[in-house]
Amino acid sequence: MRKSLLAGLFLCISATAFADEGMWTFDNFPAPVVQQKYGVAVDQKWLDHVRASAVRLAGGCSASVVSPDGLVLTNHHCVSGCVQALSTPQNDYIKAGFSAARRGDEKQCPGTQAEILETIGDVTGTINEATAARAGQDFTRARDAAIANLEKQSCSGKERTHRCQIVTLYDGGQYKLHTYRRYADVRLVFAPEFAAAFFGGDPDNFNFPRYDLDFSFLRLYDNGTVVKTPEHLTWNAAAPKDGEPVFVAGNPGGTDRQMIADELVTLRDVVNPLSLVLNSELRGRITRYAQEGTEQARIGNSALFGLENGLKSLRGQQDALLQPSLIETKRKADAELKAKVAADANLRTTIGDPWADIAKAQIERVAMYKPYYFIEARDGYGSRLYGYAKTLVRAAEERGMPNGERLREYGDARLPLVQRQLLDRQPVYPDLEQLRLEFWLTKLREELTADAPETALVLGKDSPETLARALIQSKLADPDLRRRLWDGGMQAIAASDDPMIRFVRKFDAAGRALRKTYEERVSGPSAAAYERIAKARFAAYGTSVYPDATFSLRLTYGKITGWNYRGRAVPSFTNFAGLYERATGQFPYALDQRWIDGKGKLDLATVYNMSSDNDIIGGNSGSPLINAKGDMIGAVFDGNIHSLGGDFFFDAVLNRTVSVSTAAMTEALIKIYGRNDLVAELTGR
Repeated sequence: MRKSLLAGLFLCISATAFADEGMWTFDNFPAPVVQQKYGVAVDQKWLDHVRASAVRLAGGCSASVVSPDGLVLTNHHCVSGCVQALSTPQNDYIKAGFSAARRGDEKQCPGTQAEILETIGDVTGTINEATAARAGQDFTRARDAAIANLEKQSCSGKERTHRCQIVTLYDGGQYKLHTYRRYADVRLVFAPEFAAAFFGGDPDNFNFPRYDLDFSFLRLYDNGTVVKTPEHLTWNAAAPKDGEPVFVAGNPGGTDRQMIADELVTLRDVVNPLSLVLNSELRGRITRYAQEGTEQARIGNSALFGLENGLKSLRGQQDALLQPSLIETKRKADAELKAKVAADANLRTTIGDPWADIAKAQIERVAMYKPYYFIEARDGYGSRLYGYAKTLVRAAEERGMPNGERLREYGDARLPLVQRQLLDRQPVYPDLEQLRLEFWLTKLREELTADAPETALVLGKDSPETLARALIQSKLADPDLRRRLWDGGMQAIAASDDPMIRFVRKFDAAGRALRKTYEERVSGPSAAAYERIAKARFAAYGTSVYPDATFSLRLTYGKITGWNYRGRAVPSFTNFAGLYERATGQFPYALDQRWIDGKGKLDLATVYNMSSDNDIIGGNSGSPLINAKGDMIGAVFDGNIHSLGGDFFFDAVLNRTVSVSTAAMTEALIKIYGRNDLVAELTGR
């Protein structure tokens, strides 16, 4: 493992990636490397077709268009929030699954937006000009103002149908303007039952062999009409082959492979431990809540899925950070780049010592981390009512400012999604709200202490339990009220007597002040320093090193393959026969009755899940797995346990991507779910 880790780190830092590594942008894909290694010609026509078929879903997932009528394939766990929102005590679509027999039965997913990348432009020079000779919060404000204004200008006149976003690459070394065609009307078409979609539950999560039918279908609409999508991936249900070259087109959420050693130490010693402890305790509280009754189980188990997945991922990251070789190798890489800067007089004058600036920022970050975490970064701890109130209060103030002076998330180019997610009807569960608020307030008092001014400001004379009970009397669950407050602006917010609105207004200034200080002392200096490091890295290596992930469209290449670990060979494929062998009839290895009854209809040799060595991370969930022809052969839904260090390095020996095959989806749609119509749409027959 140590040798493998060091090799992976070397590949991340070196000028050329020798393994199947890299989350490459579509305008800088290493096609010659793929041609030489796999004999696959990735030309511009191929890239444009795949780009135009790839979808980004608001909320942190990927997807792809798979029919000429706007049909979109993604993971079940990417739409589980939608499925839960559409469910009722009488119709639990999470448990039973959802299947719209007619297009008129397809249900709109609240708060969901789909985006397809149309163009990529370079605006690095414009941003650099705006931030020249600035530092700290001045740097952050100047950068954000330039970004907000460029985003607004670039989409002027087409805001209803498009979104313009400046994507920061290479830690500020490049700024790219991405123009997306956006779809605000996204409807649920099909979702299997939870028992099939998450068969094996938490014990099998991030492991292999897997037997998950983790897929679902959405459909794109515009003005109430199905969107025609001539650019879509061809559905290929043929059996995949071991060693076959494959590609993943998706939106990896974020990696820190260019992060310097000093900041990795802060993550290891301060940031991750707090999140691990708090989220573990929250999981225990929600688990207890889910055991209180049938309805509590329906509500709580949905919340637990995301929480447990995040915890397991965070534990994997922390395990990687705890290996001394990671920090040691990063320090060597930092020293190597510093030496290159020191040896070049011009570069030395331009770059200075950004590593020292980041190290200084870490001291400030550690000092203010807990107040910032509880008051600004993780305030509310997932309470929907609190989230509504904070959005309403901040948006009312920010919308009254010039676009370039606002907090970045309230820029004109981003407001349509903010408004949609605020105003769409979503279920609010008072008991779960009470639990989340109580947990947040209790931990705030515990971690900051009862004597801290922040604690006194938030709690006043109340206990966490008493205050939480008062706050859930809020009426913000009503979307009509939220609409009136949104439309009424600051005047309506100031006049509101809603307890949650009044609560947020009481300490919003403190949250803003913490954010300002954090930008002045931590994020601003760090961003400016990383931009200088990026320039040094470009001078040394050029763009033959891929940028860190930023939840923007990327393409990875690799092959279908298993791996060997501790003397055990892990195969590339599982099949339906293995599913039935693994089933015990008890959670999480229980099958729905339809699968028990349908066993005799299935071809049990059909490839179910498969492993490939593509380089992915969270956010890639739902990405299409594509063969050399550009056909869809699977949907990515997970990585193996060894991929959890992927935030910091890629291990070519052990990192694996896990996908559900189109062969399995096709077999199940026809023989278990009776959706021959969907298969006909997918195959054009």
